[in-house]
Amino acid sequence: MNGGIKNWPELERPREKLLQRGVCALSEAELLALILGSGTGGRSALDLGRELLLEFKSLRLLADASCAELQRVKGVGPAKASCLKAALDLVRRVREELRPIESFTRFTCASQVFEHLNYEFRDRRKEYFLALLLDGKNRIISRAQISEGSLNQSIVHPREVFNAAVRASAAAVILLHNHPTGDPTPSPEDLEVTRRLCEAGQLLGIKVLDHIIIGEGAFYSFVEKGQL
Repeated sequence: MNGGIKNWPELERPREKLLQRGVCALSEAELLALILGSGTGGRSALDLGRELLLEFKSLRLLADASCAELQRVKGVGPAKASCLKAALDLVRRVREELRPIESFTRFTCASQVFEHLNYEFRDRRKEYFLALLLDGKNRIISRAQISEGSLNQSIVHPREVFNAAVRASAAAVILLHNHPTGDPTPSPEDLEVTRRLCEAGQLLGIKVLDHIIIGEGAFYSFVEKGQL
């Protein structure tokens, strides 16, 4: 259909369709069009929404894109990129609010953590290294992001991990990071980092309960594999 959205039949415009038929009647591209607000350069907001989905392949990858990456799509400037980032991050915050990691009464197994954090990290294109901080009864107090790495490595120093643990008065930690390749098998660097962090934890009296690597629909637990 040619022309701007305002020239379309009223019931085919995303905003009017939402008001008349409900949000579930809208496609992903139409929802993005509402967030973008307007088109540019002869293309409608719906055209831009479709181009964004084509460029980033999925909403998860779109949500993980930086403002600079969003602006590589022609017609998406700083204002539209900021609106997209804000709206998509609200989704993440709602998810965390519905079931924050701290809501677990007690850590019992690696799959518990994987099921909670898999959605957040499975499509990340960088490695993120986290420490889940636990009290003396293995209840999760909070989480701390330790590093944000490149596509295939992240730099982790024991000082950063255990500074966060000491500040939170944590008795133990669960280490966690993602593999953008989708394969959760630990690399030699992962093995070395885990060894160093376990040694540092022993010196400080803060136990490393597990190191969990998140891949595409799968995870690797050092404890379950008998490596911790």
